[in-house]
Amino acid sequence: MSKPELEFHVPDRTWRVPAGAGPGVEERVLAEDAGRGSRTVLVRWAPGTDSSAGGVVRHGFWEEVYLVEGSLYDLTLDRTFTAGMYACRPPGMPHGPWTSPDGVTMLVITYPEPGSA
Repeated sequence: MSKPELEFHVPDRTWRVPAGAGPGVEERVLAEDAGRGSRTVLVRWAPGTDSSAGGVVRHGFWEEVYLVEGSLYDLTLDRTFTAGMYACRPPGMPHGPWTSPDGVTMLVITYPEPGSA
C-alpha cells in the first residue's frame, strides 16, 4: 500500500494527541501509509510546550520539517528556529529537545530509509 491519491481538498481529519507525545502536542494527519511508515502531518505545539523531559531524539526514519508558523527554541543548540525554516534529518540524527514559548505549527513528513521497507 502507499499513501492515498488525494487532489486538493480540505482534510477532514481532526487534531489528536499522538502516541507518546508530551503535554501541548497535537497532530493532524494529512496522509499516511502505516505499512511503510510514511506520514505527512501537521504538528502543533501549544504556547509553553517543553520537550526537555524526553531529551535528545533519534529515530530510525527520515524526517523533514517545515515550520509553518511560530517558533521552536533548541535547548541543545541554544538557537531559535522560526516560520519558514526547514530541516531534513536522516535516520539516527540527534535533535532537540525544544521549547516553544509562543507555540509552533510544523509540516512534518516521515519516511523509511530506502530499502528498509
